[in-house]
Amino acid sequence: MSLSFCGNDLKNSYSVEKGVLNNGCFVDALNLVPHVFLLFITFPILFIGWGSQSSKVQIHHNTWLHFPGHNMRWILTFMLLFVHVCEIAEGIVSNTYSNHLHLFLPAFMGFIAATTSVVYYHNIETANFPKLLLVALFIYWVLAFITKIIKLWKFAEEGVGVEHLRFCITALLVVLYGLLMAVEINVIRVRKYVFFTTPQRVKPPEDLQDLGVRFLQPFVNLLSKATYWWMNPLIIGAHKRPIELKKIGKLPIAMRSLTNYLRLKDQHAEDLDRTPSIWRSMYRAFGRPILLSSTFRYMADLLGFAGPLCIFGIVKHLDNKTEEDLHFGVYFMSSMELLQNTYVLAVLLFLALVLQRTFLQASYYVTIETGINLRGALLAMIYNKILRLSTSNMSMGEMTLGQINNLVAIETNQLMWFLFLCPNLWAMPVQIIMGVILLHYLLGYSALIGASVIVLLAPFQYLIATKLADTQKSTLDYSTDRLKKTTEILKGIKLLKLYAWENIFCDSVLETRGKELTSLRTFAFYTSMSIFMNAAIPIAAVLATFVTHAYFSEFRLRPAEAFASLALFHILVTPLFLLSTVVRFAVKAVVRYTKAINRKQRYKMDSYEQPMRRQLRPSETEDVAVKVRGRQPPCSPWKTDLLLLAAGQLTMIVGQVGCGKSSLLLAMLGEMQTLSGKVYWICVHHLVTFQQKRGFSFCPNRYSVAYATQKSWLLNATVEDNITFGSPFNKQRYKAVIDACSLQPDIDLLPFGDQTEIGERGINLSGGQRQRICVARALYQNTNIVFLDDPFSALDIHLSDHLMQEGILKFLQDDKRTVVLVTHKLQYLIHADWIIAMKDGSVLREGTLKDIQTHDVELYEHWKTLMNRQDQELEKDTEIESQTTLERKTLRRAFYSREAKTHIDDEDEGDFSFPTIPWKVCWRYLSSGGFLLVFVVVTSKLAKHSVMVAIDYWLAAWTSSNFNTMEHKPIINSDVSNYCCIHQSYVPVFIILCAAGIVLCLITSLTVEFLGLTAASNLHHNLLNKIIHAPLRFFDITPLGQILNRFSADTNIIDQHIPSTLESLTRSTLLCLSAIGVVAFVTPASLIALVPLAVAFYFIQKYFRVASRDLQDLDDSTQLPLLCHFSETAEGLTTIRAFRHEARFKQRMLELTDTNNTAYLFLSAANRWLEVRTDYLGAVIVLTAAVAAIWMSFYGLQSGLVGLGLTYALTVTNYLNWVVRNLADLEVQMAAVKKVDSFLSTESENYEGSLDVSQVPEDWPQHGEIKIQDLCVRYDPMLKPVLKHVNAFINPGQKVGICGRTGSGKSSLSLAFFNMVDVFHGKIIIDGIDICKLPLQTLRSRLSIILQDPVLFSGSIRFNLDPERTCTDDRLWEALEIAQLKNMVRSLPGGLDAVVTEGGENFSVGQRQLFCLARAFVRKSSILIMDEATASIDMATENILQKVVMTAFADRTVVTIAHLVSSILEAEQVLVFSSGILVECDSAANLLAQEDSLFSVLVRTHK
Repeated sequence: MSLSFCGNDLKNSYSVEKGVLNNGCFVDALNLVPHVFLLFITFPILFIGWGSQSSKVQIHHNTWLHFPGHNMRWILTFMLLFVHVCEIAEGIVSNTYSNHLHLFLPAFMGFIAATTSVVYYHNIETANFPKLLLVALFIYWVLAFITKIIKLWKFAEEGVGVEHLRFCITALLVVLYGLLMAVEINVIRVRKYVFFTTPQRVKPPEDLQDLGVRFLQPFVNLLSKATYWWMNPLIIGAHKRPIELKKIGKLPIAMRSLTNYLRLKDQHAEDLDRTPSIWRSMYRAFGRPILLSSTFRYMADLLGFAGPLCIFGIVKHLDNKTEEDLHFGVYFMSSMELLQNTYVLAVLLFLALVLQRTFLQASYYVTIETGINLRGALLAMIYNKILRLSTSNMSMGEMTLGQINNLVAIETNQLMWFLFLCPNLWAMPVQIIMGVILLHYLLGYSALIGASVIVLLAPFQYLIATKLADTQKSTLDYSTDRLKKTTEILKGIKLLKLYAWENIFCDSVLETRGKELTSLRTFAFYTSMSIFMNAAIPIAAVLATFVTHAYFSEFRLRPAEAFASLALFHILVTPLFLLSTVVRFAVKAVVRYTKAINRKQRYKMDSYEQPMRRQLRPSETEDVAVKVRGRQPPCSPWKTDLLLLAAGQLTMIVGQVGCGKSSLLLAMLGEMQTLSGKVYWICVHHLVTFQQKRGFSFCPNRYSVAYATQKSWLLNATVEDNITFGSPFNKQRYKAVIDACSLQPDIDLLPFGDQTEIGERGINLSGGQRQRICVARALYQNTNIVFLDDPFSALDIHLSDHLMQEGILKFLQDDKRTVVLVTHKLQYLIHADWIIAMKDGSVLREGTLKDIQTHDVELYEHWKTLMNRQDQELEKDTEIESQTTLERKTLRRAFYSREAKTHIDDEDEGDFSFPTIPWKVCWRYLSSGGFLLVFVVVTSKLAKHSVMVAIDYWLAAWTSSNFNTMEHKPIINSDVSNYCCIHQSYVPVFIILCAAGIVLCLITSLTVEFLGLTAASNLHHNLLNKIIHAPLRFFDITPLGQILNRFSADTNIIDQHIPSTLESLTRSTLLCLSAIGVVAFVTPASLIALVPLAVAFYFIQKYFRVASRDLQDLDDSTQLPLLCHFSETAEGLTTIRAFRHEARFKQRMLELTDTNNTAYLFLSAANRWLEVRTDYLGAVIVLTAAVAAIWMSFYGLQSGLVGLGLTYALTVTNYLNWVVRNLADLEVQMAAVKKVDSFLSTESENYEGSLDVSQVPEDWPQHGEIKIQDLCVRYDPMLKPVLKHVNAFINPGQKVGICGRTGSGKSSLSLAFFNMVDVFHGKIIIDGIDICKLPLQTLRSRLSIILQDPVLFSGSIRFNLDPERTCTDDRLWEALEIAQLKNMVRSLPGGLDAVVTEGGENFSVGQRQLFCLARAFVRKSSILIMDEATASIDMATENILQKVVMTAFADRTVVTIAHLVSSILEAEQVLVFSSGILVECDSAANLLAQEDSLFSVLVRTHK
């Protein structure tokens, strides 16, 4: 037989003349016994599954790793497997000289046995059945150790030593088997298994008993840790069902924010003896994993050099011959011989790549996990600081919400990324030094020329990175300004359309957008320069190196050195490019966070400990709830000698604005800085003293104070949660509170009742509705003391009375609760048990109302005067729709709009389909950039990568010609002419190709970025034009936030993110395709192996993209509640501390932080899952290419092409995962283009009209005559008409009033005058012209209107009156004088150029309405429409407005949509509408004379 276990030489192979153990074949056969024993024992157990049913403890996850030395066992087993691979390789190579199966078969069986041992061990450990099953492993290690000792002993006797590879391998196996035997003995000894009668009992970790813990990375075995195998069910399951929060569960205890906060706090507490340093504390708390990550990174970087070295070895040793060295009748090879075998080098290259990528991903994961743990600890620390912030820090602007959000959202994340970059700081320099040393070894001093090119260009990369950061900051400023202007336009879009100012304001936005685009162009230029430098530097370095070597080196360039150097240059570019950026980012992160820490330490922080108790004074009685003595807060100083708040009574605090009423409440709550004095909170058995303290030590339901602030504060939660505020739900009490605060009608309007989410992220409620929810919260709490700070300020008189009677007097007083009420409603003083009157920070008078009437008559009379004024306001209020009715109407409209837009929202925001390549959206984006640019990008990209391949192919041809014509020896005189002829024919072409590659790198980087910029510019321009010219109905049914998202988040993604992602995707894809193409060209046989790899890659990316999108959405959706919780806590500090709910809010913060950290960690683990698998696929591609190339070299394949194929195969490993990552990112980012594109299909208003502008007289309408003929109006073709067959005639200069009940169609008529609704039948003729035929710009610019809600824009007073800048200053001053604003404006700095803040917030509502009146007068139109213009202003402003209308507009036609029926009693003609039909039309006097007329009914009922 040609092949047998001991070989074919029967005389020597089977001879035992010198003893059985002196026969090498017998010794190898003896080594088979332990492996066969283990397989014979374990296979039945593994297949039958004895251990799987034997667990003594039920745990949810089958990952309980509890045997001592677990990780050591796995590491030793991996090392054992690697040594067995080397033993197999050595045996197979040795077998080529003598056919003996015993050279590699025992090693192969040993490999299978080692694999079986770790599988067997894993099942024993996870099933918790160790008693007899560990015996098999223990016996195996003992037998294997003994047999290897015998083999090593016989080698030594025969004279085989360390110079022979087989001796070294056997020695290593002896050591490994001995260590594994020791590990087994240690498990049996510690746990008292096998030989002991009472084994040690162990309990699984708490996390593994918790069904909610799904993040298993800390608990799985080493192989699953390295490959993220435990993520398989989640990622594969995501393709069937979207990943939800419930699916990812909770974090393990050791990774939760509270655990890490306590760890950091403990380390910080140890620094109390010396100067505390947060950096030292962080190092001691989290330094160990960073060191572990750095170790992994070093190992990965060192293994990274195995690629170039293996390429060097493979290409160099393709034709090696060796001499035979026989012992025991078989061939023994040396260690160097094995490393010179090309197939062995190919396998080593594969293993090195697998290990390098495993270590690299482990380093990434450990740093990210540590960064997340640190972030959680810091957020908890910051939150504790916020809870102890002095109120003055917030009110005086020392600490703002913006600073808090910046600290939480940016600075903690920057520190987390600093930790992620830490290993790079010390790993990259070592990597650079090693690379330069290897280059010098391969190429000599010419390599230093190439390295110096990279080093010299590195500062330019640093400069570009710095410029990028500066440009991004200026871009952000312009973007903020643009968004501010866009927001103003959208909020005032109705006014802009009515005044035909859309284009003016659109031009203003486009002007700011132009500045932003200029900054974006600079940003795109620096980005493209950064990409260009990264791509061009390797080409320049290779060019400089090889040309220098060709002309100045003594040795000829060979393929081995050339392609190994090429691979090294590709390795060197990344650390040299990133090092400067990493250092800059690290310094910036350290400086910013140090400033943040110093800023926090500068703020006054009160002690978080509970104050000391002291005994109740004998003189005190239980009738007093709070006693204040001689206290003087400095911020809003007030002084008093003694205040007593009687228990169970209603105390009212009154006084002028700014007299210190709210400050008194805050001082009692401990929220003011105390200069002197004390506050005593008296309980049944205790009296607690507060002196310069923030919190209280409360008894249950006693020391907590129910507090309703003057400025309403809501949680981002449901209505029910806002009211109960952490207290147990009591249905009867809850209903009573709802009724007392008149909230039931409002709740009925909400889509999900009291389960509707409100607050910043929920439904926008009005001020009155928010105030009543805050009061309801105070009423619901089961506390003895209730503080109400001006709860009636945002309520109308009806609600105020109801709340006073049902809520305060009945609900609270019946419970005998102590109530302190700050109010301006003096009519309620009659209900007070005690009154405290304040003035200028002092208590002016206190006592009952009767006491004050008796002892301070002047004060009492002053109060009576004020009460009479309030009664007059009440009379006015009863004549009009109440404020509450308007609020509910607004709420109803809001939900009507939301329901109408539901189907659009579902398509736009709620797309839960699995990710697919959005080719149509991609094409829409690319076409927006211009077809010419797309053509240039595609052409230049293909040309660039073709040239890159040509450069390397030419290098292969050049070096192969050197290698084939001459040996690697110094050039002597006889060779000079021949060598010069060779390199003169190759070097010029090589230079030209490199130059072309550099130029094409520049072109591609510039064109991709500017394609993105052009697309962004066109998409935003088209979006703005579509939105601003959309019909008014579009804004009624589309939420403002949704439109703003298109101009903010989506535009930002299109501006800055898509171009870079698109460039990275095309680059990595073309690199992988060109690499696979080169490999296929060099070794066509490798294509057979690439087919199954392509299938595997397809499924990997398919599953990853789905899971990645879900996890990215979870990360985004869980981050917003966390940021909102910080901001809402900062806003509601006084309320939270008054209620003593700090612990509950802290717990909520920890939960939100852990939820966000869980999503982020799963996303990170998913990324590692992808990268490990794509890296392993890349390693298989390298192995396939190497084996195929070596095999093809025996059939004449040039060594240069072998090097070319291997170099390109290595790039696949680097870029394969980036293809998938960029593809997933692009899918997410293209959603922004899809959303913008959905708005581009919005139909615009018909601005043209059938009449030309030249056909309309310049002074039209000169008279103001209006004819309405059979008018039918609707808001949308799909909706019912709102006006039906209306006929009316209005004479020039006539004053007309229009009235009707809510929803009768009166406001729709005012919109019809401006052609802002669908006039589908009939017409309106103004001065002989049908308005529907007019261009909209012409029609709307010739009419004037004053709306109910006054709208002002940020800018100047001049801009708000005359945005078109067509009027003189005299005209503007005349308008202001008519509106009685002239004196006020003159007193402002700048006069007409005085600043108007956003929304006109620096003016009162009345002043804003008068500015709107002046604006209408400036236009000088003969027709003025007043749409409920007096609904939201006070009586004084209304009188001014009515007077101006009667005088300044005496000769103009005025149409008044009446909100207050009494305001049109003097009208010359009244139109009364009901359900869209004009039911009455006559003068007011005539209609009033008819008692049964609808107008008379409206007047009588004050509707």
